[in-house]
Amino acid sequence: MQPRDLRLAGIALATLLCVACASSTPPTATDTTADLATPGSVGMVDIRELVPDIDADIRYAGDDNFTGTRVDGYDAAKCYLLRPAAEALARLERELRPQGLRLRIFDCYRPERAVRQFVRWAADPRDQRTKAAYYPALEKGSLVPGYIADRSGHSKGATIDLTLLRCEDASPARCEALDMGTPFDFFDPRANTDHPHLDDAQRANRTRLRDAMARHGFENYPMEWWHYTFRLQPPPDTFHDVPIR
Repeated sequence: MQPRDLRLAGIALATLLCVACASSTPPTATDTTADLATPGSVGMVDIRELVPDIDADIRYAGDDNFTGTRVDGYDAAKCYLLRPAAEALARLERELRPQGLRLRIFDCYRPERAVRQFVRWAADPRDQRTKAAYYPALEKGSLVPGYIADRSGHSKGATIDLTLLRCEDASPARCEALDMGTPFDFFDPRANTDHPHLDDAQRANRTRLRDAMARHGFENYPMEWWHYTFRLQPPPDTFHDVPIR
């Protein structure tokens, strides 16, 4: 084979190898729409692997939520978070229990398909089934973007919705949610963390939750007393659409 032919053969082989490498490269952090993927495949962990008996009331896996129906992507009532966030939450749960307190989780990782359903719901003025319970003082169309984002930090795996429980003893059956002034997902200014018209107990309960979360690296979203994001987040363009199963 002539030198020129050897060079051409080398280029062809390099090209084939490059194509093979590209085809075997795993999807990027934002390329997670395949239903065969799992939250674990993008670095998330089920919080029950760290705290098996944590209280979880995952509303979007059923119809007890502001949409009135099970939400896309919630095929199981599970809480997935990026491991650093999950480990921080587990440490907080262990800290609270000797004080007679526990966490109750409402939502963790949220697939992007769920966010799209929320936006479609907000844009449909005909469906007012849940207005009295969830947004009595606001027009549905005004909920985006203050209360419902078109791209949610929940889809990154580092944001969580939760509250505090007061427990009489070690049994979860003897726990009651602290009075926070509004229910979870109540779209109203009264849900703002520092709303001026809270009573003393409600303000103290919200402050206690915010202080506890801050000690473990979570920052509150001021419009919603239940909404917290861990300080170590993925890059700004990282959003996942892996279903929860």
